[in-house]
Amino acid sequence: MDTVKLISAKRFDSYECSEGCPVEAALEQIAGKWKGLIIFHLMAGTLRFNELARRVGNVTQRSLTKQLRELEADGIVHRKVFAVVPPRVDYSLTEKGRSLHAVIDALGAWGAEFRRR
Repeated sequence: MDTVKLISAKRFDSYECSEGCPVEAALEQIAGKWKGLIIFHLMAGTLRFNELARRVGNVTQRSLTKQLRELEADGIVHRKVFAVVPPRVDYSLTEKGRSLHAVIDALGAWGAEFRRR
């Protein structure tokens, strides 16, 4: 699983292109099918991989690993590996990740108000 390749999908080389570019830069880091849920569940505290997978729901191990690695590469998630058998890996939010708390709360409130029925 440590062989997951991270592909940079940045749309711009520099985010000084227009007033909206900082929004695009932010969305690039948190956009992904499972990233919002991962960040939401990690706001409650540190979780092991399997617990995070159960909370996120219908996600494959490969997809969850890929999204976690991208969040780690962007400095949003911290991955701590313990040298024990069986292997133990804990995930938590970094300071940068914790700074998204208000953003995730606002998205949740917006989603609750405008969700499809």
